[in-house]
Amino acid sequence: MKRFLIIIALAAVTLSSGAQSKSFKLGKWTEIQGAILKELNRSYVDSLPLDRIERAGVDAMLSDLDPYTVYIPEEENENLRMMINKSYGGIGAIIYKPDLQGNVIINEPYENSPAHKAGLRCGDEILTIDGLSVKGLSSAECSEKMRGTPGSKVLFKVKKVYSGEIKDVRITRQTIHLPDLQYVGMVTPNTGYILQTGFTEGVADQLRKAIIALQKSSKLDTLVLDLRGNGGGLLNEAVDIVSLFVPKGSLVVTAKGREEGSSYAARTTKAPLDTKLPLIIMVDSGSASASEIVSGALQDMDRAIIIGTRTFGKGLVQSLRPLPYGGQLKLTTAKYYTPSGRCVQAIDYSHRNEDGSVGHIPDSLTHEFKTALGRTVRDGGGITPDIEVKPHDYSRLTYSLVLSGVVEQYALEYVKAHQSIPATSDFSLSEADYEDFIKFAKGKEFDYRSSARTYFDLVRKELVRDGLEEAMSKELDALGKALDMEKEDFLRLKKDEIVPFIEEEIVVRYYFQPAGVQLRLRYDTQLQEALRKAAGFKFE
Repeated sequence: MKRFLIIIALAAVTLSSGAQSKSFKLGKWTEIQGAILKELNRSYVDSLPLDRIERAGVDAMLSDLDPYTVYIPEEENENLRMMINKSYGGIGAIIYKPDLQGNVIINEPYENSPAHKAGLRCGDEILTIDGLSVKGLSSAECSEKMRGTPGSKVLFKVKKVYSGEIKDVRITRQTIHLPDLQYVGMVTPNTGYILQTGFTEGVADQLRKAIIALQKSSKLDTLVLDLRGNGGGLLNEAVDIVSLFVPKGSLVVTAKGREEGSSYAARTTKAPLDTKLPLIIMVDSGSASASEIVSGALQDMDRAIIIGTRTFGKGLVQSLRPLPYGGQLKLTTAKYYTPSGRCVQAIDYSHRNEDGSVGHIPDSLTHEFKTALGRTVRDGGGITPDIEVKPHDYSRLTYSLVLSGVVEQYALEYVKAHQSIPATSDFSLSEADYEDFIKFAKGKEFDYRSSARTYFDLVRKELVRDGLEEAMSKELDALGKALDMEKEDFLRLKKDEIVPFIEEEIVVRYYFQPAGVQLRLRYDTQLQEALRKAAGFKFE
């Protein structure tokens, strides 16, 4: 008995000394940091930019932990709300400002937004906001003036795109919520398709209603839930979405953390909508967090076929903690685990791809887990699909055209020249239209080198650095000449992969975002292949 009591006492001393050690280290470094700042403030040769260096210090300290633990000052709380809820107070329009001294152009009003209801359309130019000229203001400054408290009013002086008429337009701001369900429709007579882009409040109920509507309007025998590019959101919405397809009380996810209350198990609490409807979940390297909870849980339960490429691998739970002066700390408090016990989080950040998603991880570093029917699945980060189907690999030229804004700018010019277009299902870019695009693009600055030419330029730089270019100049000149291609020729060569992006940019300006998705589905070879391969899949 004495020995038992001594062991307990020693354990208590060890725990106490550990806590004291942590407190001592915290106090030590807090004191050192304070002393350094005081000395700098007193003696540094120039005026001390305290706000900047303190913010840099905080950011550097947190970045040493993980990418998701961050400090959010009071002035950035609105951005946080937008990130979490995809909501803001404003008129509901995307704007474009080509230059500082130019006008603001309405690029795309959201459907049924205050801007749309007030008659603003793509191509309209805003000259003043509440009497203040937009000339000399940046795009960000104009956007800030257009936003405001829901219910407040803002007055614009607008030049209409087709008539050229200048008129005053007064708009009452509303809460603008960007929808999580971007498209709901049928891709075959019996296959429903839903594109979900987020997990904000209420999306599970919206998904339930969307599925019911598809069941009523068609002979729905398969549902595709597209989570490609979906970066996640609220945990409870992910749990409620899983609950639509599995029995009540099913385990969806567990969280494990150090702090009391940070470890818990989340189960479905609502009656399912349909436990038999065949499901296909589309995922890719942009599917993260809540997307991985949904796809991982339904995979572990053998309730859905997961198709696409490996998901991002973000299995960390973030919580918000209030800080002085209105700031907040968003910190990681736990890790997610799927029903089979897999940790969604990547093993470490050194195995990440350039886009941040999970890179190749050897099987020797992962562990096996079993689904409900005994299939083998592995951890290591992200969710590995049941059927891998890679997306279309676009050329460097196409990415450059899109990212540099050339395609978007051409769409604006197209709208100015066409008051209307056919319905989305009937619209396509004509040969003459594409020739117009080539003429337009030729006058724009963008990097139109091929990937091969880009790598060649890098190799040549390295040869110069090593002093080898002169010795190989003849061969290099010949290869460089062979790789060179005129901008116009390259645009014609890649026409088939560029046209869909132009068509999508155009249709959304007449028929809003769902039309863009509808157009995109026309060319979605990854989805088409997924449907073919899913037809022969069996859970075994």
